[in-house]
Amino acid sequence: MSEAAAPQEKPAAITPLAKYKLVFLGDQGVGKTSMITRFMYDTFDNAYQATIGIDFLSKTMYLENRTVRLQLWDTAGQERFRSLIPSYIRDSSVAVVVYDISNRASFLNTSKWIEDVRAERGQDVVIMLVGNKTDIADRRQVSIDEGADKAKEDNVMFIETSAKAGHNIKALFRKLATVLPGLEDTAAPGESNRTTIPISRVSHVHLSTRV
Repeated sequence: MSEAAAPQEKPAAITPLAKYKLVFLGDQGVGKTSMITRFMYDTFDNAYQATIGIDFLSKTMYLENRTVRLQLWDTAGQERFRSLIPSYIRDSSVAVVVYDISNRASFLNTSKWIEDVRAERGQDVVIMLVGNKTDIADRRQVSIDEGADKAKEDNVMFIETSAKAGHNIKALFRKLATVLPGLEDTAAPGESNRTTIPISRVSHVHLSTRV
């Protein structure tokens, strides 16, 4: 009599990679593209080139207990592209609203960007207010206290960064990782949430709009 075949183990189920859409908003020239480039590739381009339409990039981020896919949407700050913005905000998990600390008008205009986010997403979105360009603090027109007070008033997160110097760019994304929907208990803040950038895990798509 032949022996009974040993039961075969079922292959482990593959957990789908959680995807989160982060949309970057703010006036033209505040450094949205530079912040994303610094995070993605750890580089900075001194030659300014305005974003035309929308740029989409994605990156795998390795947290302490989980791996997630961040979809980074870089929007144009020019007024002629404003009609495009609501459709990109609509299904976002995070809105990063950026201003230039040396440009007070860009700070004042964050109110309308935050209003746009609230109009599309209500309270179902994480908003981070970012004061960029701390590398030119000698030309500062917005104090860090003003930024923090604005964030408290609008009930959003806050951080200052320098895309040029790389200051606080990784910290920005680590802070966001702690509050991504469903990740509150898996991503503790601090150095343990370092990011890795395998080349095969980085992609870049440009969605331009010609006018």
